[in-house]
Amino acid sequence: MPRPEDDHKPDDALKLGDFLCFAVYSANHAFNRVYKPLLDKLGLTYPQYLVMVLLWTQDDQTVGNLGEKLFLESSTLTPLLKRLEALGHIKRSRDPVDERQVRVQLTDKGRALRENALDIPPCILDASGLEAGQANRLLSEITALRNALERYK
Repeated sequence: MPRPEDDHKPDDALKLGDFLCFAVYSANHAFNRVYKPLLDKLGLTYPQYLVMVLLWTQDDQTVGNLGEKLFLESSTLTPLLKRLEALGHIKRSRDPVDERQVRVQLTDKGRALRENALDIPPCILDASGLEAGQANRLLSEITALRNALERYK
């Protein structure tokens, strides 16, 4: 028995408005426009903010651990960390037990910046027009989508 989704003609397969990936991509751009003025006040870019959020949650992490959580290679993450270090928010040092590992710790200035960032999540939720429950469901669905795409070979 044919399913309704099988009724699409081949010409319908390339409608940009039907691309889930484009909806996520364009939503990302919209998020960036909302975040930019908020993060400008902190002197951070969005990727720098994400690193700081991870360190505010758990200080003293390895570069590898941060990269795993952010889905970034160390070659992408290292320049970002160098900029945060130049701003005085973090310090990087070799792990005394395993010198192959670089550890990242907040400085006092980096810890103090957290207070100025506390109003960002509520601003983002407000801008989204979603209720907290809706946002949590959407987060769960997008995370499941990302995980499925990561597993796809």
